[in-house]
Formats: sequence, structure tokens, C-alpha cells
Amino acid sequence: MLWSKALSVLSAELGLRALKKNAAVVTAESCTAGGIANAIAATPGASAWLKGGWVTYQTSQKIDWLGVPEELIASEGVVSEAVAEAMARGALARTPTASHAVATTGVAGPSGGTDDTPVGTVCIAWADRRAGHIVTVSRRIRVPGSREDVTEGAVQVALQGLSALLDGENPASMFCEFRSR
Repeated sequence: MLWSKALSVLSAELGLRALKKNAAVVTAESCTAGGIANAIAATPGASAWLKGGWVTYQTSQKIDWLGVPEELIASEGVVSEAVAEAMARGALARTPTASHAVATTGVAGPSGGTDDTPVGTVCIAWADRRAGHIVTVSRRIRVPGSREDVTEGAVQVALQGLSALLDGENPASMFCEFRSR
């Protein structure tokens, strides 16, 4: 997958932060289909801080592989902040060598959207370990444009959020800027 220069820069900056903080990242991705892990892995030296990831495109994979409760999906919907948080929590819980996780679930399009969850809706969650507990935070974004635009925009926000979390900031309240190719 070819990414924009903006993603290359974000990933390189994230790598510097991760190395400085001795952090390690795992991903759990649905609508980005491995795009976050791919953007990170394209950065030289990423093997020092990328532990791996799950592509859980199907709902059943979120349940079976990450332990997302079926009841949560039924009550909140698969594209929800609650499910994204459960995905991030599940990925981090299943990767004891990781300190941070990021998860995405959404509707990249061009079809599949609803009135409540239109195409371009992505829920992103970040998780880290604090005092022996996994703590999650999430946000819902809307990325305009094509399927590729939605995917790249979600990857950008996911990387920006990981950087913010490593800097001790709350990614859920950060400003989002979608940089174009």
C-alpha cells in the first residue's frame, strides 16, 4: 500500500516518541484493514516498537479474536466508540509485550452507510496500561471523500492519537487535521 508523505512523517514522528518512551504498539483494525500497522511498518526501525496487529474486518472476528462482547455489538452497533474501545482493550490484553493499542471500526464506503452512521464515519480508540489496568479513550470522526480518503484519514488520526497519548495528552480531545496527498 502506498501512503502519502503526511503518513510517512506521522509514522516517523510516532516512532521517535515510542522509542523515547520505550513504548510498544499493537493494532486492532476493521475499516482501515491493516493500514495503521502498514503505515507504521513502512517506517525504518518499526520492528523495535510495533508488536503486531489484528485485522478484524468481520464482526465475528472482533468477538472471537479480540473478545468484544456480542451483547455490546448488539446494543451499541459494530461502528461505535464502545466497540472500538473493546477492540483496543482486547488487543492490548492479548499482547502483554505492548504498552499501547489503537483500534478502528467504521464505514469506509462507498456503500454501507446509514442515517446514523454515514459513509466516512470511523470510531477510533486508543488504550494504554496504567497502574496495572488498561485504560481506553475514543472518538468518532467523519472523514469526507472516497474510500481511500476515509481510510487514509482514519490512519492519520490513529497515528496522531498514538503520538498524543505518548505525550500524555488525551487523543479524544485533540484537533484533527486531514492532510492530503
